[in-house]
Amino acid sequence: MELSIAKRGIRNSRRCEPSNDNMTGEPEIDDSDLLARAVDGDEESFTLLYRRRQGAVYRFALQMSGRRSVAEEVTQEVFLAIVREPGRFDARRGPVLSYLYGIARNHVLRCLERDRPYVAIEEEQESDMARWAAAEDTLGDLTRGETVEALRRAVLALPTAFREAVVLCDLHEMSYADAATAMDCAVGTVRSRLHRARAMLLEKLKAKKRAFA
Repeated sequence: MELSIAKRGIRNSRRCEPSNDNMTGEPEIDDSDLLARAVDGDEESFTLLYRRRQGAVYRFALQMSGRRSVAEEVTQEVFLAIVREPGRFDARRGPVLSYLYGIARNHVLRCLERDRPYVAIEEEQESDMARWAAAEDTLGDLTRGETVEALRRAVLALPTAFREAVVLCDLHEMSYADAATAMDCAVGTVRSRLHRARAMLLEKLKAKKRAFA
């Protein structure tokens, strides 16, 4: 599948809202089947996969970087990467979404390293803040009562290895096994990083409360 076709598929996907609704009643095509068809040159399959998963990839990149510009860049690069490097996906290692998160993770890390001197956090649009509000509910008792902005800043302040564990497991509700695939590490590593990250988050939020008491 040529890159020009992939880019056209991304442009076409942006002309309509993403939807997971199956109005025909027919069985939904599995992500892995869509991916296989996409890399074989099926633009319609590429477009459907993009529409189905681009929102999750974008949110992951945004929650990892705190910047819409990075999230947009990473999202496009992820879907172009599946065309540039066909055959990398291995269903035995995990689902397609974990594979996409893994690609996104690598691109985010490169962007963060590239833009290290940039320290400001961009203002987010209302829709982005709504996504963080939903994520706040997912974290449950750990952050109950905290503002969305406090949570966002606390997560972004975590070291990258711990931040990605929180983003994948708590904000995106991935299993330890699928998160391990995305993070390219052992399941035990995901568990330990997530435990430590939650403790660090709690301490940061408590410190904020003490500062304003």
